[in-house]
Amino acid sequence: MGIPKGSLQDATIALFARAGFNIYANGRSYFPGIDDPEIECMLIRAQEMARYVEHGALDAGLTGNDWVAESGLEVQTVTELVYAKQSRGKVRWVLAVPQDSSYQRAEDLKDCIIATELVNATKNYFEQKGVPVKVEFSWGATEVKPPVLADAIVEVTETGSSLKANRLRIIDTVMESATQLIANKTAWQDDWKRKKIENIALMLRGAIEAQGRVGLMLNVHKQDLDNVLRVLPALNSPTISALSNSEWVAVNTILEESVVRDVLPKLKEAKATGIVEYPLNKVVM
Repeated sequence: MGIPKGSLQDATIALFARAGFNIYANGRSYFPGIDDPEIECMLIRAQEMARYVEHGALDAGLTGNDWVAESGLEVQTVTELVYAKQSRGKVRWVLAVPQDSSYQRAEDLKDCIIATELVNATKNYFEQKGVPVKVEFSWGATEVKPPVLADAIVEVTETGSSLKANRLRIIDTVMESATQLIANKTAWQDDWKRKKIENIALMLRGAIEAQGRVGLMLNVHKQDLDNVLRVLPALNSPTISALSNSEWVAVNTILEESVVRDVLPKLKEAKATGIVEYPLNKVVM
């Protein structure tokens, strides 16, 4: 299993921990330990993951769909896992120019120099728009290159704060990207490996679905049940169970954590009792 080294490493290891797999990495080894004897891990840069998975050096790995597309290699996409370094959302590769430049659209960059690490996708973007540009590979610190070393850049961002700090202005989104679990096509045909990879995917998706959500249990008299249900913005329909007292029922549901502070007082007003909020590790849909 390839674990992305670099900006995604900590977020990936934390996701695996929530999914029930504890990965033990230190700063010196590229082979972190894991508490599942059926898995061996290796730290690989996300940019190179598709190559080693496609070649069969790795059975599976996690990387962005941007780097899979950039590589042009054939791998099996198992599942999308929407998480990033700082957030639970996708990242964007954006076209950015100096704040005080006259460029407003991609079409304004005709015959300009574009610096980026995502060379192939950037070339395709401008070709589709019919805009001739020179795309140069950037080895890093791409944000500092305009206007002296490049006219514009295509760079990945979550919040845009780094671009603003370097006095850059976003004029378009080239592509969105999310992390994917990918597999080697030969490994995917092996029944045992495929089942193992699918089980890992199931647990990782469950951990992501649980992020930002909590469980809620409460008791309510049957005559007040409708009022309580109107208050609850349930993930699906709440589970309603009978209690030993036939006039009462128990309600169990899942809520976004951000709405609980508004919902709890309303539940109390609707005559719910014994309200218990509890954390979730995984939600398997």
